[in-house]
Formats: sequence, C-alpha cells, structure tokens
Amino acid sequence: MNNELVKNHIIDWLNQYCISSKKDGFVVGISGGIDSALTSTLCALTSKKTICLSMPINQNTNQIERANEHIRFLKKQFENVVSIDLNLSDSFNHFKTELSKYCNSEISFVNSKSRLRMVSLYCIAQEKNVLVAGTGNKVEDFGIGFYTKYGDGGVDLSPIADLMKSQVKELAEFLNISKNIIEAPPTDGLWDNDKTDEQQIGATYDELEWAMNFESSENKLASRQREVLRIYRKFNQSNAHKMLPIPVCKIPGELI
Repeated sequence: MNNELVKNHIIDWLNQYCISSKKDGFVVGISGGIDSALTSTLCALTSKKTICLSMPINQNTNQIERANEHIRFLKKQFENVVSIDLNLSDSFNHFKTELSKYCNSEISFVNSKSRLRMVSLYCIAQEKNVLVAGTGNKVEDFGIGFYTKYGDGGVDLSPIADLMKSQVKELAEFLNISKNIIEAPPTDGLWDNDKTDEQQIGATYDELEWAMNFESSENKLASRQREVLRIYRKFNQSNAHKMLPIPVCKIPGELI
C-alpha cells in the first residue's frame, strides 16, 4: 500500500465531504484503540475542526490512558484539535438500574453502552456543526458486522472502512501513532471483563482478512483454516441485517 497516497486520498475525501455538507469539521470518539486513533489523526490532518471525545463507561484504566495519550499527541501537533472528556459511567449505571427492572440480558446492556456513546457524539456534532466520523475498518463493517447497530455503526461518514485491519496498522505506523495503541489487543471496551475482539469472535483479524478474501477450493485447507472460514461465514450471515439496507415494505400502487 502506498501510505502517502492513501493518506492524501482520505484527507481530500474528508475535506470534500465536509465542504459539501456545509459542516465545520469532525467529532471522533476516542477509545484508546488503533481505529479511532487513525481516524482522528486523518481528520486532524484536514486542518478542519476536530473534536476528540473521550467517553469512558466503567472503563479499564489502560484504555483510558491510551485514549488520553493519543489526544495529547494530536493536540501537540494540531491547533485545530480540541478534546472533551465526558465520563458516561454514572449515566449508564443509572440507565442500567432502571432498565434492569425489565431487562437482564448482558449483551443488550453491552450494546447500550455503544448507543449511549453514539447519542453523545451526535449531541456534540449538532452543537458544534460537525460530522460524526466513524472508526470501523473493512473487516468489521463489511466482513463480519462487528459493531453495534445504531451504536458505533451510527455515523455520518466512514474514512477507514475500505481499509483492512492490517492496512489500518500500516497507515497508523506511517503516521507515527503510539506503539502502545498499535500493539494493544483490539477490544471494543464494552465488557466488564475486558474481552478482546479475538475472544469475542474466536479468530484474529489476520485470520478474518484471509477468510474475507478466500475464493479457492476448501479441499486442501487445514483444520484451523476451515474453522476460521466457519467463524467468518457465521458472523457474516448472522450480522447481514447490519450491513444491508433496512428492509422497506413497498406498498403496491393499486393499494394506495
């Protein structure tokens, strides 16, 4: 991958979309992970207003520190970067206490954390006249649908969604993003026991990239490769509802 050309292409695309949308810049949720670090850096490179929003919810301190480290890195380099620290722990805890009277599903509360962050991003976006920049990569957004519907999947534009996770890492290294962030195990930061993405999915991103690109015969595959394909296809099929347009019931003309 030609990192310089890819970087410039994304920056130009962000600028053009921002201008056509008549917005002043971008807001990005900073998690302490590589995807949000790369997205926010690319937004900052547009020279337009870039708001870094930290939104911990009962978060692991290591994740919070990596997020703060990246925000400091950006603010030191770019005058157009500002940050907001919005601790949503009390808000979420109150929400969970009230809703627990009717719902006890762990996964529903995990996803609610992501949706609370989305609501916060859009509050800031509307107030500051900026766009919500998504942080999903190609494997997550178009391979296995590994995001929360109307959570981190609720964005205005997706600057890195055509980059595989390995390409995200390559571009992040090219832009001198902290090794602490690049080498940190990928995690969505939504689980109380700090589950990594690999623990949730059952495969690494390198394996998923291979599965996403696999088009050959399966006859000579090793057992692990067959298992990875099974995992990939299971997620791809079960999360298709996230990746396809919302079904619309079309009413025949003669009924209207």
